Amino acid sequence: MIVLEAGDWRVVLNPGLGGSLAHCTWRRRPVLRPTLPTANGPLDTACFPLVPYANRIDNGRFTFGGRAYALGSPPGFEPHALHGLGWRSSWAVETTGPAEAALMFQHRGDGEWPWDYSARQRIGLSEAGLQITLSMTSEDGLPQPAGLGLHPYLQRLPGDRLTLLAPRVWRVDETQIPRDLTAASTVFDWSDGAALPEAPFTDHTYEDWDGTARLVHPGWGVTLTSPGARRVHVYAPQNADFICVEPVSHRPDALNAPADEPSGLAVLQPGQTLSLSMTIGAFA
Repeated sequence: MIVLEAGDWRVVLNPGLGGSLAHCTWRRRPVLRPTLPTANGPLDTACFPLVPYANRIDNGRFTFGGRAYALGSPPGFEPHALHGLGWRSSWAVETTGPAEAALMFQHRGDGEWPWDYSARQRIGLSEAGLQITLSMTSEDGLPQPAGLGLHPYLQRLPGDRLTLLAPRVWRVDETQIPRDLTAASTVFDWSDGAALPEAPFTDHTYEDWDGTARLVHPGWGVTLTSPGARRVHVYAPQNADFICVEPVSHRPDALNAPADEPSGLAVLQPGQTLSLSMTIGAFA
């Protein structure tokens, strides 16, 4: 475990558990859902990275560069591939200090992902809050598809309201694969601020996000910004103690999107780097 502190902020990192955050507090209040000692994996943590892709790939199958590929599925999420490999990998500590740390892991092409790459997280605290920059650098001799995301579990309290502006949303089929892009109101529109008890179960990616979300608790609140992300995935189970507001670089199943669709998926040439940043702040 690595502890970072700055001003009113304190963060605990668990590099060995998917490069995850275990705790994040402001003035001793939980900003992110804390990881319990009984945690079984990254899905029970406070935040984890999504690399080299975010969300699902339909049946783990896609075609790239004229060649067909088939990936594995995490247990419990069959038949789809989900969230890449970063969250299921142990990350090494590159550097650490009182208020910042850098984590990394390297992948060599295999059946889980056919290309070589390295990923890094730079995690820092300041009076303004928590900033995470996630990056992926291709170390392969051939072009490879690439996508990134961050998966924070914002602590949810009674009376909370969430506001984010994103006018369109991907409707999904019964297995959570996108079916069509439609108005946000077709699923749920968060633009005017919604009391969480009134919101339906949501597990959808929104398009044309303005890069800002605001979660207001009674007496204080949390902001989340990611200026470079045009998409955000909202996972809001009813009666849960968290809500996920996940900045992502591409829509789900982007590897199977039509060739002319601006899905957000990047193609990295050898040596190129893709990055995505998220800042979480707080206010009274």
